[in-house]
Amino acid sequence: MSHTTWTPMIFIVSAPSGAGKTTLCDKLQAEFKNLHYAITATTRPSREGEVNGKHYYFLTEDEFERRLKSGDFFETAVVHGYRYGSPKSPVIEALRAGRDVLMNLDVQGAAVIRKCVAAAPPGDPLHRELVDIFVVPPSLETLKKRLVKRGKDTDETIERRLKQAKEEISHWQEYKYKVVNDDLAEAYDNMRAIILAERHKTRNRADD
Repeated sequence: MSHTTWTPMIFIVSAPSGAGKTTLCDKLQAEFKNLHYAITATTRPSREGEVNGKHYYFLTEDEFERRLKSGDFFETAVVHGYRYGSPKSPVIEALRAGRDVLMNLDVQGAAVIRKCVAAAPPGDPLHRELVDIFVVPPSLETLKKRLVKRGKDTDETIERRLKQAKEEISHWQEYKYKVVNDDLAEAYDNMRAIILAERHKTRNRADD
């Protein structure tokens, strides 16, 4: 392998709702220009400040179903009553272009992508190193305070999110790294350190 050859990688970031993963992913995307952010498609309505094609692909139920039938998603899930899916083609195109891919996924989606990568034969665009990171709040009480503070959910929804968060956090050992987001700046420093360390490893699976 030439010293100048760049082998793109897949980075997965998961976290319970309100733990700050979207903010951390946005900061990574802003700093690492060769990092392709894989946008998720969803049927949920956009929130204030969210832009279609930047934060999510906002689809109608019919549009989502049509893309699902055409095989356009790695995986789909229903979360809080809305459908989510990870489009395949932008990820494949980015990897072929030599760009790292950053995927913001829940634990179900992360498990599916791990299987896709593990099953990919040599020569397949998905046959490469996968690095998964789980972001956790310092405590469920802190998470509850953050959800209340952002003022986007009803009390019932917050309780549902907390219950789901507890279940999701139980999966942290399935990930290569765990980052505690108590202080955003410190959490980001840890995230970027992971990216830099993984990029500078002398060998990864895709080199075999």
